Amino acid sequence: MGSTEQTAAAPARQVVAVAAVAANGVIGDGPDIPWHLPGEQARFRRLTTPGVLVMGRRTYESIGRPLPGRRTVVLTRGGWAPPAEHADRVEVAGTAEQALALAGRHPDPTFVVGGGEVYRLLWPWLTVLEVTEVHQNPPGDVTFPEIGPEWVEVSREQQGTHSYVRWVRREGAAS
Repeated sequence: MGSTEQTAAAPARQVVAVAAVAANGVIGDGPDIPWHLPGEQARFRRLTTPGVLVMGRRTYESIGRPLPGRRTVVLTRGGWAPPAEHADRVEVAGTAEQALALAGRHPDPTFVVGGGEVYRLLWPWLTVLEVTEVHQNPPGDVTFPEIGPEWVEVSREQQGTHSYVRWVRREGAAS
């Protein structure tokens, strides 16, 4: 994929990360999500439709297909192509910059949807974080980057076992 030491220009439009993150930072255990939250898939659909989803190859393969009403950009080191039946709705990028350029060709918003390495690579360009905070500490080997002082929480909706939290990058904050 690309180098993690990148200089990010100010995004021309919002680039939104969407993730469910446990209290210990875990977002996955291999290809699996270590919890089930009723309503989470419907919320994800509402947030990201219409849109361009930027994801890593493993995330794409765990989903298994392009999601309805959205375009998909798969960020991968190379040598991978989507199955022929999905080629009209899936584009492949080798770097974070290329992924954002491909997503930017479409009028719909850009959503970064995982996995952990992809969030880290695109972190400098993210403008909004739509995080479902999962009030658990499950084991897992895939984590979300730490949300630092360059982010400000702008809304929080408690749901019992989880909370929906929206973060916005502070004006002029560097990553």
